[in-house]
Amino acid sequence: MVTKRGVDWLLLALVIVGALLVIAPFYLVLVNSFKSPTDYATSGPLALPQALDFTGITAFWERVNFPQKVWNSVFISGIVAVLAVLISMLNAFAIGIGRVRGRTWIVLLFLLANLLPQEALLYPLYYMFKSVGLYDNVWSVIIVFTVVQAAFGTYLLSSVYGTFPKEVLEAASLDGAGRWKILWRVVFPISRPTLSVLLIFFFIWTWNEFLIPLTFLASNANQTVPVAISVLQGDRLMDVTTTSASALLGIIPTLIFFLIFQRTLTRGITAGAVK
Repeated sequence: MVTKRGVDWLLLALVIVGALLVIAPFYLVLVNSFKSPTDYATSGPLALPQALDFTGITAFWERVNFPQKVWNSVFISGIVAVLAVLISMLNAFAIGIGRVRGRTWIVLLFLLANLLPQEALLYPLYYMFKSVGLYDNVWSVIIVFTVVQAAFGTYLLSSVYGTFPKEVLEAASLDGAGRWKILWRVVFPISRPTLSVLLIFFFIWTWNEFLIPLTFLASNANQTVPVAISVLQGDRLMDVTTTSASALLGIIPTLIFFLIFQRTLTRGITAGAVK
């Protein structure tokens, strides 16, 4: 008969194995980013570098104009995150608290919008942006991702706002607060932790998007970090060390963003769990 202590050890072993599987790719990227091609050829991908070599990082940085690509990704992801959260909050307030007619069907439509594959959207969006002159413009990607992320945010927040305490709303209404004031003075402060979590996820999800930016941002000056990494790998036939360096530089900005907002994310998830 398996004891509770034995089960705990088994779970711990599984967690350790899972952690190693997650860490292994990051280890390979990190150690190979600081190797020279000669060092990689002689020692292989698993060994530590014999001496720190920044040739791969320098080559990638100069080839793709990495600061410009980072700015493009930060600008697109930041604008999308803010607009998507704002639109999600307004939509969810109308659906979850305003109790518009056909609420269930409207929420279902927002759910279905999240189930559409991006491949199905490419041609109609390409034709539309070509017609209005937004092709190869960062605002085309911003518009698409704002709508996509806001659809998910509306679906999530509608459920949250649907369970909002009616007593709080009624008390604010009796004090003479209108709907706009209730939204910004009552609903927004209480739901701020949830909105913060959405903002962080929207930023990271948009940063990591590849297919739509690849399709609608044709010029080199407008490309995002994931697109620049992919295009350069296909165009220049980079060696393994430069490829690893490109992956490392692509990870660092999102890692920094996550570390900065880690406490906000933890507070938001904890607040949601307590409620």
